Amino acid sequence: MPLLSYLDDGDDFPPSSEALREPNGLLAAGGCLDADTLLRAYGRGIFPWYEAPQPILWWTPDPRSVLFPAELRVSRSLRRRLRRNEYALSVDRCFREVMQGCAGPRAGQRGTWIDSAMIDAYSALHAAGHAHSIEVHRDGELVGGLYGVLLGRVFFGESMFSRASDTSKIALVALARALGPFAEAMIDCQVESDHLVSLGARPLSRVDFEQRLAQTRCMPTALLNVPPSCGELV
Repeated sequence: MPLLSYLDDGDDFPPSSEALREPNGLLAAGGCLDADTLLRAYGRGIFPWYEAPQPILWWTPDPRSVLFPAELRVSRSLRRRLRRNEYALSVDRCFREVMQGCAGPRAGQRGTWIDSAMIDAYSALHAAGHAHSIEVHRDGELVGGLYGVLLGRVFFGESMFSRASDTSKIALVALARALGPFAEAMIDCQVESDHLVSLGARPLSRVDFEQRLAQTRCMPTALLNVPPSCGELV
């Protein structure tokens, strides 16, 4: 059975084949959240996920949950919501606020794993042009959104939130529509959930995921162009 690697700052990640089977995909602990480390991690399909006071934990699950933009399922009720045109959309207008929204308390939980260190780290990635947010507004107020890291044609989805009906789903529809023109595009959903499966996500083996990532991460970065209003997503 593989042993969990412990990283010092600047250490490289071990091969993904050394990830634990239980818990699925745990590869290493330690290291830091600086931009260089995060980019090296995402370039190999590795992401951080931990809760204080744990050390930073790095994951690469097998299988991986992914969503191909053309396979997004938009329910009839969500289509009706989009046609009502209740919400405005934007990209990268309030990245840090989206992360703070994702970090807020949720039903049955005291909070999430997104702490101030995470917010600072991904905000630095955003400033460098690698992390992005899609925002949903109503009457000028941020009411939903998502954020993640974009390398080439792969968007690594990190988290989403809603403060009004269906707004996280609307952000996901906007992301899928923005990536739709790029044939190689893929949205990484990390681990499977019933909610993501209902939207069209499906499992992909770690080997297949890494191969697709290697083929697309050096392509020109996909442009996240979204319309100004959700009614244009239908």
